[in-house]
Amino acid sequence: MNGAGNDFVLVDNRSGELLLRKEQVVKLCDRHRGVGADGVLLLEKATNGADFRMRYYNSDGGEAEMCGNGARCFARFAQQVAGAKSKVSFETPAGVIAAKLGGELVCLEMSEPTDLRLGIEMSASGDTIRGHFINTGVPHVVIPVPDLETVDVQKTGAAIRHHELFSPKGANVNFSKKRGRRRIAIRTYERGVENETLACGTGVVASALVFAATESVDGPIGVLVRGGNELTVGFKKAGGHFKNVTLTGPAEFVFEGTIKL
Repeated sequence: MNGAGNDFVLVDNRSGELLLRKEQVVKLCDRHRGVGADGVLLLEKATNGADFRMRYYNSDGGEAEMCGNGARCFARFAQQVAGAKSKVSFETPAGVIAAKLGGELVCLEMSEPTDLRLGIEMSASGDTIRGHFINTGVPHVVIPVPDLETVDVQKTGAAIRHHELFSPKGANVNFSKKRGRRRIAIRTYERGVENETLACGTGVVASALVFAATESVDGPIGVLVRGGNELTVGFKKAGGHFKNVTLTGPAEFVFEGTIKL
């Protein structure tokens, strides 16, 4: 499946029999020797009252707390293989996520973001860079830029992702350009993938919320990602915090099959 170009392998593991090792996840995500994906999602039984549990692995084999584009795909996958209704909930390490399904579009009700820090200065790739930080289920740095095409996403993104300010876990890095009063475009370097991806759902949310905070605008905010889709982020401001955060965008089936690991 893919969500705005961010692609995933999804597996029904409600039986609990599949215990993926790191090297197996890496093989599945290998675009030459496996299926090829940015990550792997397992559909599992819930333990805390939600409908399901979502387990997410990055392509490096490491397990991550949350993935916004993956969560939209997960919701549609749960509807297809497990008969989920038009609204479904699932537990993640970042909290319980709810999703509303309407065809290929899925609206996620995100967990409340935390740790908003504006105006951070850091040195990376020999330059002093000014950016912002917010955790939208996973940690994100957002750097406003005048031109997305001239940004060295790989070099600068990797340097900031490993910056001591965000150690030991590191952070995802988003480069954001203003496109209008409530519209931005972004490029994202993803931790765990260790490369630019065509879209990052939690990065879309992080970039939109930082834009709202720094530009003093309300939502919804349209976010154009590298894959060409525009996702929509809704929210309500509550003092210096955000609540009722939603992420709406596509989730598409590509193919299904069998692979021997």
